[in-house]
Amino acid sequence: MKLIRFGPASAEKPGVVAADGKIKDCSAHFSDYDRAFFLGGGLGRLRNVVASERLPDVPEGVRIGPPISRPGNVLAIGLNYSDHAKETGAAIPTEPILFMKATTAVCGPYDPILIPRGSQKTDWEVELAVVIGRDARYLASPSAAADVIAGYCVANDVSERAFQLERGGQWSKGKSCDNFLPLGPWLVTADEVPDPRSLGLTLDVNGRRRQNGSTATMIFDVFYLIHYLSQFLTLQAGDVLITGTPPGVGMGCKPPEFLKAGDVVSLAIDGLGCQRSVCENA
Repeated sequence: MKLIRFGPASAEKPGVVAADGKIKDCSAHFSDYDRAFFLGGGLGRLRNVVASERLPDVPEGVRIGPPISRPGNVLAIGLNYSDHAKETGAAIPTEPILFMKATTAVCGPYDPILIPRGSQKTDWEVELAVVIGRDARYLASPSAAADVIAGYCVANDVSERAFQLERGGQWSKGKSCDNFLPLGPWLVTADEVPDPRSLGLTLDVNGRRRQNGSTATMIFDVFYLIHYLSQFLTLQAGDVLITGTPPGVGMGCKPPEFLKAGDVVSLAIDGLGCQRSVCENA
């Protein structure tokens, strides 16, 4: 299934994408795609509703929000592609690098990227996002991680490099500005993603291809990451994990290039859909 949320910001309704590409309204059956939905067996109930009910169409042109409501946590992995680490001049990590991204950064896949006040170094990062489907702690192995994944979606881990690297060394400071995490357009359930370790990722700025990679080149794959993180904290249903970016970020260009108002950022992951955001000054 493809879970989607539509409507005004902070008032989105839950839906699904039908085989013909039309959005179907599920709000008569579910209040939202949130922690309670996943903990309450929502995915199974949603499958039954889709199979047995004639759901109403959503009008064309409606705003698309992030595919889940604001998560409890957004966990992020840094430098998880060896060629990206190389372009930034960083050493290859021997263990996953974890940082947190503010949940207020989450926005829809077509919402504007907001350039923060005073920013000169706002950057792009296409990433595979994983949505946690049930609470998990101390998983026994990476293979056990498959059972806690609700699904996958496209993410743009927008980053302000001066805030991240030149203002006290706190990565979250440069990762958490408003609209710094476009998600979606939809959440593809795990059963429809045969292997998240072999997905192509692309990102264009103003029509020019800047990133072209594959999750096959991750240092730590999604199953390892979930198992690893569960040894340190409880992963909660509805949490989002973003898993790192391939090379081609603006910081790695020679000379570096960064986003400005009016720039158009388009990104896609195989089978998970496409995003398009226009940059605006905050």
